[in-house]
Amino acid sequence: MTNIDRVLDISVNLARVSDWIFSESQHKQNRVDQFLDETKILLISLSRVSVSPRFEQTLAQFKIEFAKLLKDKNKTKREEWAERALTWANILQHRAKLA
Repeated sequence: MTNIDRVLDISVNLARVSDWIFSESQHKQNRVDQFLDETKILLISLSRVSVSPRFEQTLAQFKIEFAKLLKDKNKTKREEWAERALTWANILQHRAKLA
């Protein structure tokens, strides 16, 4: 799996989770946790390989923001949380080619 693939997989996971949160789909809550766990694994695997210097700052900032997302998952307003996740999904989608 390439770095670009990993970044795009993370982006897709965040977009899916955001969509499920926005739709307030209760039966998807287990899927939210599953996709966040998968995203953690992808982020760990991405951290173990070399990334382009042009992508390093984005990755460092995303690690911080993802940790906040995980911490805030049950503490903040769901819509705000979903918006933050979707914002990062979009950022990562557009910057994936730099990875």
